[in-house]
Amino acid sequence: MNSQNVTDYPNNNTYFLVWNFRQNAALDTIKSVFQRICALVTNLNNSALDRFPDSKASCVLGIGYEAWLQLELPTPLPKELKRFEEIKGSKHTAVSTRGDLHFHIRADVKSLAYDMASAISGFMKEVADCIVEVQGFRYWDSRSILGFVDGTENPHGKDRDYFAIIGDSDPQYQGGSYLFVQKYIHNLDAWKALPVEEQEKVIGRSKEQDIEMSDDVKPSNSHIALANVGDDFKVVRDNMPFGSVSSNEMGTYFICYASTFSTVEKMLTNMFIGSPPGNYDRILDFSTARTGTLFFVPSADMLDAFSS
Repeated sequence: MNSQNVTDYPNNNTYFLVWNFRQNAALDTIKSVFQRICALVTNLNNSALDRFPDSKASCVLGIGYEAWLQLELPTPLPKELKRFEEIKGSKHTAVSTRGDLHFHIRADVKSLAYDMASAISGFMKEVADCIVEVQGFRYWDSRSILGFVDGTENPHGKDRDYFAIIGDSDPQYQGGSYLFVQKYIHNLDAWKALPVEEQEKVIGRSKEQDIEMSDDVKPSNSHIALANVGDDFKVVRDNMPFGSVSSNEMGTYFICYASTFSTVEKMLTNMFIGSPPGNYDRILDFSTARTGTLFFVPSADMLDAFSS
């Protein structure tokens, strides 16, 4: 079963788009637009590969729980597709926000990413509103805007497929993937006020060389200690920094693909509630989650079936 491009590596330029169908839009029209969007995503990927084979360009479509039901897509649903419920800790909350369709656009050349986003908007604006538009960019050697390398724990090679793509556990949706996203806004003024040694304790790695602290040195509330839930429970992250210098709204778009959403829930529970409870991820003192949505990414074959 062919998958969408969920295991592609992060690129230099990214568009993240979340669209919600309008309540007053006719269902027949919504279904028609969705059918054309599925065909468009396939077309955009094929065209980019043919015209710009070295551009590493791709577009991945994810579908939210409410949209899956509204569009009357196949039943039973993917085993772990549901409405994401907020995870509320003693101090910080992983909020839950609605999203019907998610588009993850990657391209080395920003012009190509823009054209893909523009084409999608041309179809979607008939029946939906774009509630999230984030233009991500590669920051130096894959660092977050906080200055630390992001994604060091990502799986590579065949492990990317294993951890990101559904296999025999859900045969009807084999080749699909769970997609979870959060838009984080950072308090950079507070972060920059911390000495580098204190920043490193928050992350659990050295800032310059990206070396993980040993277990006897690494704080139990560091990001590395809590966000990684074991070698058997990994996800494929494609996080990208974004921001506006004039408004000082700088952040990270957290995005991950997983073969099981329960893995993501373990990670979020550790971060927001803590392990043990109360020992939450200290990075949350500087990073606020403004969105939180679960989507399902159908296989490329299923996407093709939806378009006809």
